[in-house]
Parts: sequence; structure tokens; C-alpha cells
Amino acid sequence: MSFITSPTECSLSGLGVLVTRATHQAATLCRLIGARDGLPLRFPTVEITDPPDVAQVAEQLSHFADYDMAIFVSPNAVLWGIKLSPEQKLPAGVALAAVGKRTAQTLAESGYPVDVVPESSFDSEGLLETPELKDVTGKRILILRGNGGRELLAEELAERGATVDFAEVYRRACPTTDPAPLIQRWRDDVDVVTVTSNILLDNLFTMLGEEGQPLLQQTPMIVISDRMRQRARELGCREVYLARSADEQDLFEAICLWASNR
Repeated sequence: MSFITSPTECSLSGLGVLVTRATHQAATLCRLIGARDGLPLRFPTVEITDPPDVAQVAEQLSHFADYDMAIFVSPNAVLWGIKLSPEQKLPAGVALAAVGKRTAQTLAESGYPVDVVPESSFDSEGLLETPELKDVTGKRILILRGNGGRELLAEELAERGATVDFAEVYRRACPTTDPAPLIQRWRDDVDVVTVTSNILLDNLFTMLGEEGQPLLQQTPMIVISDRMRQRARELGCREVYLARSADEQDLFEAICLWASNR
């Protein structure tokens, strides 16, 4: 699947797009879809909350300045990392790295220039390919993330000689939303599904249950990485497309390309 270069020519004309992002992160994509006459359908498949022990995380972040670099794995890592830091500020003198464009944008919008961000592959693998992370011998690196998550960054950086710590600054949970109303109108309303992480994808399958999973497997899906595409296919999804990144504009362009080729 190639990428379109002119989303201004996009017409979604009544197509229903399931948006699975957390409630506080869905507005921009929904606005873009609606502006092209699409029908954004919000169905958050993750809830983002404070970590179980806020005081413990705040204590950990009080030593933020002791690190050479801090890596933020998601926009939520930025928002909650700042929120739980002393005086809700990140100290100067620590290099800031972002796994993806949206994370880098969130840092910049919060007033913090980003020092390291992948140029093409907006994931852990892409970040590990940046020149700044090639030689980290003797450096102390803090990875800010939610509960769980991939270990690839930490493992590879440790192999390269860094001392790596995690700060789990937020908690992800699967919502308990009743899926019945969505399932009942799925065939009429849902034309394509957007998912931006494997956690959201797994939660979506869990939430839909045995009744809704076959509907999801038969519906075109847009994901943001080869790893996600592989996971979707493992779960039985038949038609899986790839957006450049989790950035709203990249997702929107992928939706437009899918619509133009359907």
C-alpha cells in the first residue's frame, strides 16, 4: 500500500471509521475524518490513568537530572512524565528522545525541544538506528513508559553499554465498555478500523468478544507498523494496511488512500 500525497482531494463520503484511541487523544483524527464527510466512530480501547503509586514515581522523577538521556515512548509518557515531575517541569541538561513523531510533537508543544527522533521507522527499532544511540557506553538512560510494554529498547541499550532504568509514569487498562451497541450496528456503520498499538489491538479483540471478533476480522484495518500488521494477521484480520506512523495526518492519509482504492 503506497501513500497519498494530496489528502485535500480526499472524500470519505459517509464512510464509517472506527477510532480506537484513548478518549483524550481521539479528537484530532475524528475532526480530520469529519471534515472529509466521513463518520468517525469513537470506541476507545484503552484507558490512561495515574500509576498505582504516584508518590513512588514522583520520587523517581525527582532524580531525572541524574540521567544523560530520557526516552519517551509515547505522547502519554510525555504528558504524565511532566505531570509527575517536580513542579511539573523537566530539568535542563538531559537529552530528550522520542520514539515517534507524535511523541516528539507532544514534547515540543510542552516546551521541550527534542534531541533524538527516528527519521523513518517510528518505533523502537527506528530509534535504535539513530546515530545518538549507537554509542551509549557508560551513559545513564531513563525510559518513560506505561505499565508493561516492549523490552527491546532497554535490552539493546544495555548491550551497548548503557545503564537503563524504567519509569512507568502512567497505567493502561482495558475499558469495560459494553460492545453490544457497536456490534449491532457494525455491518451498517463500520467500514474501516484504525489501531495504533498492539495493546489497543489486543484490547479491541477482548472487548468485542466472540460475537464481535468475526466482524473485526472481516473489516479493513489500518495499523502503524509491520509488527502490528503481523499481529493483526495472527488474530485473523484479512485486510490490513500500513500508515506511515501514529501521527494523525499520516493516519488520515492512509484512510484516504484506502477509501480511494476500495
